Amino acid sequence: MLSAFLPPNFDATKPVALIAGRGDYPLLAAAAIRRTGVPLRLIAMDDETSPELVASFAAADRVTLNVGQVGKMLAALRGFGAGYALMAGQVKPKKLFHGLTPDIKAAQILLSLKRRNAETIFGSIAAEIEKLGVTLLDARAFLDEHLATPGSMTGGPFPVEQEYLDHGIHIAREIARLDIGQGCVVRKGTVIAVEAFEGTDDMLRRAGQFKTDETLFVKTVKPQQDFRFDVPVFGLRTLQTMHEAKLGAAALETGKVIVLDRPAVLRQAKIWGIALHGF
Repeated sequence: MLSAFLPPNFDATKPVALIAGRGDYPLLAAAAIRRTGVPLRLIAMDDETSPELVASFAAADRVTLNVGQVGKMLAALRGFGAGYALMAGQVKPKKLFHGLTPDIKAAQILLSLKRRNAETIFGSIAAEIEKLGVTLLDARAFLDEHLATPGSMTGGPFPVEQEYLDHGIHIAREIARLDIGQGCVVRKGTVIAVEAFEGTDDMLRRAGQFKTDETLFVKTVKPQQDFRFDVPVFGLRTLQTMHEAKLGAAALETGKVIVLDRPAVLRQAKIWGIALHGF
């Protein structure tokens, strides 16, 4: 089986178009797809997608566009004859709301939205992709081996008592239910920081300003998470931010949070003494 997150009728002869944002996530996804032998094409975002990833595709197999060029993206999917698309990597949140120069299709989408946030914008783009007959894949597809798994991922006992772990999970899930964010930092039953628009790393830095012994970072998902374009990730950058903030433990929801380059993350976590646990 190629991946547990592919549709049952997945046709491995049809190209997958990787819609790539920033960071290592698209690089990891591209490498995983290439290992399966499934044809791969690239839709890169100007000033977002890694030049290394762009250079790894032949000119005929890639298109680069600005964030607001939805019409050009749809045309690229048609031109590639793509059967599937996979969104991987972030776009700077401010680009969705400030300085966006939309083409006609993007302008139509924005004007149709009563609420403009990342979820509604990407949800509408996903609907346009599906109208072409292109299936937008679960963004965890092909990355099964990089997902959080149950229990200790770094070995040894978890340094946070079960009562406080349960409290952290409860708070994180409530924040996610209210669509505020997908993470929080708690300490012995006290909420230290919650994630909102500023993102995970800035939240962790704020948490590091307080007493940090026995602190816990919890990462979860929303009750109705759309995994086609919104998958929480935990990678080396987040791990380094935890290390700098002197936060010693993280709990990640199993099967739902991607541990970007999991072997490297677990190796470095052990070096820094940061415990990673799947719940």
